[in-house]
Amino acid sequence: MKTNIFTISAILLLFAVVACNSEQTYAPKPTTYYRITLPEKSYQTYDTAALGITFEYPTNAVVSMKKDLPSVKWIDISYPEYNGVIFLSYKKLKTPAALAMEVDTAYQLLKIHFQKASGVEEQAYNNPEERVFANTYRLKGQQVASTFQFWATDSVRNFVRGAMYINNTPNYDSLEPVINYIQDDARHILETLRWKK
Repeated sequence: MKTNIFTISAILLLFAVVACNSEQTYAPKPTTYYRITLPEKSYQTYDTAALGITFEYPTNAVVSMKKDLPSVKWIDISYPEYNGVIFLSYKKLKTPAALAMEVDTAYQLLKIHFQKASGVEEQAYNNPEERVFANTYRLKGQQVASTFQFWATDSVRNFVRGAMYINNTPNYDSLEPVINYIQDDARHILETLRWKK
């Protein structure tokens, strides 16, 4: 019995001596993220009688009408693989005052995200040929829930608001490829937006 205890003690002492005399130094490894492979871009036209607009959306996304009321239509463009979504709302305008109210509402909803944003890039988008006048907002920051929003109008009868979300805990470093991918799609939706006559 004493021999077994002596043998075990000797082995433990040997491991301790070897571990203490090691010439190697160890440093913690940096945080790494999964590599995300994104598909090639391809688009198809979304055209339904319920909407006064058409637009092109990605073929790898799923479009669903969330609310179909006379006053407002809500459309979700979902990316199930990336847990992302572009929310669109469409309203038919009745008066010029209604346009001012919708622009103000869009800005108030955007301001909610300013507290977490480290910067905002606002850019005007105008397509006079198709009568699409819009503003886009790209929000930067580690904890921003919606990194891209836009609103568009024909200045007379139609108004569209869009907002992009990733339904994960915000971590810009790991989600940046997906965020940029979906932001490009949101911009494509805006650039292909057409009003029905």
